[in-house]
Amino acid sequence: MSSGGDDEAIFPRSFVRQTLTAVRGQGVYIEDADGKRYLDACGGSAVVAIGHGVQEVVAVLSEQASRLAYVHSSQFYAPVAYELASFLQGKFPDRSQNVRVHFTSGGSEAIETAVKIVRQYWLSRNQPQRTRILSRRQSYHGATLGALALSGSLRRRRPFEPLLPPVDHISACFCYRCPLGLEFPACDLACGQELEQAITKVGPDKVAGFILEPVVGASSGAVPPEGYLRLVREICDRQGILLIADEVMTGAGRTGTYFAVEHWNLVPDIILLGKGLTSGYAPLGAVLAGEKVWRQIQQGTGGLDHGFTYQAHPPSVATGLAVQRYIEKNALVDRARDRGAYLAKRLEELRALPCVGDVRGKGLLQTVEFVADKKTCEPFPAEVKFSDRLFDALQERGVVVYPMRGIADGNKGDHILIAPPFIIEEQQIDFLVEQIAAALQEMGQETG
Repeated sequence: MSSGGDDEAIFPRSFVRQTLTAVRGQGVYIEDADGKRYLDACGGSAVVAIGHGVQEVVAVLSEQASRLAYVHSSQFYAPVAYELASFLQGKFPDRSQNVRVHFTSGGSEAIETAVKIVRQYWLSRNQPQRTRILSRRQSYHGATLGALALSGSLRRRRPFEPLLPPVDHISACFCYRCPLGLEFPACDLACGQELEQAITKVGPDKVAGFILEPVVGASSGAVPPEGYLRLVREICDRQGILLIADEVMTGAGRTGTYFAVEHWNLVPDIILLGKGLTSGYAPLGAVLAGEKVWRQIQQGTGGLDHGFTYQAHPPSVATGLAVQRYIEKNALVDRARDRGAYLAKRLEELRALPCVGDVRGKGLLQTVEFVADKKTCEPFPAEVKFSDRLFDALQERGVVVYPMRGIADGNKGDHILIAPPFIIEEQQIDFLVEQIAAALQEMGQETG
């Protein structure tokens, strides 16, 4: 594969797997250095929302960079930062709240910032002993050490475990592979009840908050059953701790509502954004702090001693605003809902294949899980590398998906994440599902 440069100069994510070289993107397609075109069925990592090559967004980025490329947030904000913050204010699930927005360079930074905001909140309330933030197993919140500590994905955590600060994790809300061996609704949402038990165990006066992905992203794709998020909100309110919704992957419309929490009428205290905020045209993340959070800090310590070099970077926030206006103008959140329903319907057909254990998701964030035995949900052995092999087979067919491993026990278990740009057409979804089915059948013949 031609790289167009010295491919030995890059420190790759993997030294054992080849990475192709992309030279351009248009709509839902990416073209490599050899001219081969690929259907971007995962938007990179659920990043690309509006599609590749939207020139009106590129023009905004270029214009802002030529007019004002950089200021430090301790000294200035560009006018467009206020505009995007105001736009996001209006998207908060509780419209009556006057939320404040803290910009970052991406999702992991948004997680780190949220942790510090939570800490500052409790310092402002003269409760410095509240330092623990609870999370869930089989979750993923980012690659930096703080974000990785909150993550419950064993496969991602394992190499760096000695470096991670301690975090208490409760059971995942994952009905297909219920960690408690129960079934909904007879389970009485035992996985949610664990939150209260964990708070009691750690000590109610030590817990600062609880973080969750409303719809889990890369690590499982799990969708909560009815009543789970309401229960979590009630427990947080009863125990007086902050609820943080990690919407880095789900936010900005991917699940068919602007924030995924809106499907369940949940109002968190803090919401995190990334990925779809700029659709990949520039690096940007955001933390939306609810009114009770930022007012407490304002009245208490008076500020947050925290910031990043590229916080509220003018070209990035200008790009974010342009992307969000493009989404609104073209009703792409509604399109994500409608195309997501069609995608889910077509993916359901894959259940007929012997290796497909489950299909789940919300909107244009869908997951297909693969098993060696459908009756027992037994995963393929890790050494089979099923999801990696499926990725390779699909790439040969001109389709790119997001493969993941370790869904069952941190080592075994394979699934793919499907999160295409919102502009995907039904015939492109048809092609995607046909190629997945054909690749799986080929793989079955190879191993059978």
